[in-house]
Amino acid sequence: MNNSDLPEETLDPDDWDALRALGHTMLDDMLTYLQTVRERPVWQPMPEAARAALRQPLPRAPEGSAAAYADFQANVLPYPLGNIHPRFWGWVIGTGTPFGMLAEMLSAGMNSNVFGGDQAPHHVETQVIDWCKELLGYPADASGLLVSGGSMANTVALTAARNACAGFDVRQAGLSAAPQPLVMYGSTETHSSVARAAELLGLGQAGWRRVPVNANYEIDLAALEAMLAADKAAGLRPFCVLGNAGTVNTGATDDLAALADIAEREDLWFHVDGAFGAVAALAPAVQPRLAAMARADSLAFDLHKWLYMPYEAGCVLVRDRAAHRNAFSTTATYLKRAAQGLATGNDWFSDYGLQLSREFRALKVWLSLKEHGADKYARLVQQNIAQATYLADLVDATPNLERLAPAPLNIVCLRYNPGGRDEAALNQLNEALLVKLYASGVAAPSSTVLGGRYAIRVAITNHRSRREDFDQLVAAVVALGAAL
Repeated sequence: MNNSDLPEETLDPDDWDALRALGHTMLDDMLTYLQTVRERPVWQPMPEAARAALRQPLPRAPEGSAAAYADFQANVLPYPLGNIHPRFWGWVIGTGTPFGMLAEMLSAGMNSNVFGGDQAPHHVETQVIDWCKELLGYPADASGLLVSGGSMANTVALTAARNACAGFDVRQAGLSAAPQPLVMYGSTETHSSVARAAELLGLGQAGWRRVPVNANYEIDLAALEAMLAADKAAGLRPFCVLGNAGTVNTGATDDLAALADIAEREDLWFHVDGAFGAVAALAPAVQPRLAAMARADSLAFDLHKWLYMPYEAGCVLVRDRAAHRNAFSTTATYLKRAAQGLATGNDWFSDYGLQLSREFRALKVWLSLKEHGADKYARLVQQNIAQATYLADLVDATPNLERLAPAPLNIVCLRYNPGGRDEAALNQLNEALLVKLYASGVAAPSSTVLGGRYAIRVAITNHRSRREDFDQLVAAVVALGAAL
């Protein structure tokens, strides 16, 4: 049989009404799932039957949408990470919203590739970026890009920094042509994505200087200046200094104004990693500490963390639009711009980052900001900060609990300490306690190590949390610790 004799097929349904009915069921199920989230454990382990169901061979024949959805309900939906739950405080992971979920459906329905061209999704992303600049007090004429998250935002920003400050054409000649080794600087508390970016940018770990921190886990400015002087004397080329707006371990914020002064004096690119802490600028009590973000040459932050958007939604802003574009823009015949029609416009997002294929992630941000208004997000950020203070005070007042770091923002690090044990035993005890806490389904913080001490780490980027949830956490930690 000739291929031209075969019937033509499509992936559209044979019965639109049946799919519409299933779609309404799916929507109702998911809204109920979110509405009743408090009635379920934060997390539960997957039974072997569910794991086995997700190890099946590739389906060759159709099973149909209804059967596929039933499989999702049985083996996927009951076993999430847990971050939609009010008592999830692990890592720094946002909660999402019901309307944001619906926005994702609309985005998938449009299925736009937002690389450029004259399409509404391009203009929506442009507006979202402008709104982000306004929210954080960043210069209105800066460039910006929505990306998958803070890791990619840091990589994009540091690529622009390297290329702009290297002193030669990196894109043309490559790093092998560098007359001096390039180095950049940030504190030992800086997120691991920066170390990965250093490797991807060809700097290696040798080009990533980790500066000691003070007792508050903020960068030691004197140590930074000493390292800069020593590296220049050794013939190296410092090109970038990084400041943290909310470190992942403790929520510490570096002295951004002082770092901006050093960067200006030393002719360095000043980058701020504000993955979650940048949006704390919405809280009036914290904003003065973050005001110097406006002086940064680039700023990385997430919208899916402390602005509670569904994953994924990160953002990078770059003060020098030309430097940003020059780091990524390329010419290809299939990307030729036109004077009229679909391919119009010179400022395509594909010129500002690594991706040519880009999802319409701006829609959920655009719709969510329109749904609630920026002032409500500001109140929620302030609410989470107040909850962290409440928890810190509760820990301080509870026998056998010990706080291991200041809590300047939204992260509280604590441990169970009944006394009479050395540090190794306490570490072992608290590690076992956290495992028991997960198994209980009561709460899901995460962990870190501070000065060799194992800490239960509570990071509050959750719009569903209430003060009574923190009371329940403390009661569970004390009870589990006593039982262990």
